[in-house]
Amino acid sequence: MKIYLLTLLCSLIFMDCSKSSGGGDPNGGAPAVHVYYVSAKGNDGNTGSVDKPLRSIGKALGLVIPGDTVVVRGGTYYEQIDFPTGGMMGRNVTLKAYPGERPVIDGSNVTVSGWSALLTMRSMRYIVLDGLDICNLSAAIGSADPEGIAINGRSHDITIRNCNIYNIVNSSPLSNGRSGHAIFVLGTDNVSPISNLVIEYCTVHDTKTGTSENITLAGNVDGFTIRHNRIYNTENIGIIIAGGDNLNPSGNVAINYARNGVISDNELYNVSMSNSVAVWGAGNYGAIAIYICGGAGAVVERNRVYNCDRGIGLVSESKIYATLTSTVRNNFVYDCWRTGIYMGDYLNFIGMGTKSCAIVNNTLYHNNHSQGAFGEIEGEIRLTEHCDSNIIANNLVHAMDQDVFQHKYTGTGTGNVFANNLYYTKGSPQWIWGNVNGPALTTLADWKTASGGDTNALYGVDPLLVNVSSGPDLHIQAGSPAKGTGLVIAANVNGNTDIDGNPRIAGNKIDIGAQQLP
Repeated sequence: MKIYLLTLLCSLIFMDCSKSSGGGDPNGGAPAVHVYYVSAKGNDGNTGSVDKPLRSIGKALGLVIPGDTVVVRGGTYYEQIDFPTGGMMGRNVTLKAYPGERPVIDGSNVTVSGWSALLTMRSMRYIVLDGLDICNLSAAIGSADPEGIAINGRSHDITIRNCNIYNIVNSSPLSNGRSGHAIFVLGTDNVSPISNLVIEYCTVHDTKTGTSENITLAGNVDGFTIRHNRIYNTENIGIIIAGGDNLNPSGNVAINYARNGVISDNELYNVSMSNSVAVWGAGNYGAIAIYICGGAGAVVERNRVYNCDRGIGLVSESKIYATLTSTVRNNFVYDCWRTGIYMGDYLNFIGMGTKSCAIVNNTLYHNNHSQGAFGEIEGEIRLTEHCDSNIIANNLVHAMDQDVFQHKYTGTGTGNVFANNLYYTKGSPQWIWGNVNGPALTTLADWKTASGGDTNALYGVDPLLVNVSSGPDLHIQAGSPAKGTGLVIAANVNGNTDIDGNPRIAGNKIDIGAQQLP
């Protein structure tokens, strides 16, 4: 009897130790990984197995521990999701679509009364979203801000991949504060930034975000990658990297701005206020497709931006933060209503401007289809107030007949370097220096004198783009004068790859424009 009791006691102790280990190795190994399945035809009383799926995504996420995955079958889920648990290094929490199926998180039944998202991560870490549609969230009042995805606090190591975000709409008038976001990232912690954020292979389209943006990174954000996304049919800014002085006014000024990331290989088109003429009025083309606004250390490369209000902006709307140490390189920018690339203070904001940035090796083609706010031609490259110590080099600028290659609006700003740009138009050449409406400079020599540089610039020779009759195709042909005539600065400025991902420098020579011929 004593031997039996001792054996029973040992067995009970072992069972209790196994239970406390969370189903992992009884010798103290990592907890077992679980996969929970969700189906629109499931039941929250089920176990969450593939043949007995749960009904709601929220229920499944309430069960996960680090390392677990929630797989969602195709169907529509009328839920608002607030992640209760994140992962840990090497053990992500993953929310993803079942292979070959497309689950839809739909906000049609949600009443938005404040700042509200369909999917929220508050100081979460090590989370992956993959393959979800996030859509149909709307508001009609100015105090509301409908958002597809919201990330805040001190979140880090978040990946958003293959998601499709659309019909995020605020239909209130501008006077009431019309605002919304497709993906809204706001670093609100005064010590730890949001970091290691990746947004890739997503689409964002058919939104009405009013005075706000589609993909927004603001406040204390340090370290991000936004790549291979497609953004189109929106009424305002596509991507913004910004200071947090407006959205997070109590933030630590020393770190309350987004910084140190890459925006690459994205396609943005029809990002335009003309998509909401009843709201913005006819002829109001103020949206910037990719916008660094009081951010720093951003690289904008290998993007294709076209048919937008404005192409790419290194501009400040802040009275605290200048746009700093950012680089725009190896992009195609074409057929925008106003300027292709924009630097300096935004309209009616004065003081901070654009400092120590680089605009290099971009190809700009036939922008400026509409006049600016002062009745002016904004220019393929536009510099407004307070541009200091920037470099503008190796850009291929193919202008329309009545166009301005580069337009510097005021006498403010010093230390800017212009070099090795190639200018071409079938009309009369125009550069403007130090004023809004001219008179224009009509010779390259006059432009060099006014700018104090543009050494080795070229004018008047056809750059031999592959196709300008339709498309267009902005690659250059083998005999182009752009070949080998750029200025090699440094790999961290010129970049390692051209618009197509080929080596950027060949034989210690670099081509003007976004493409490098072999």
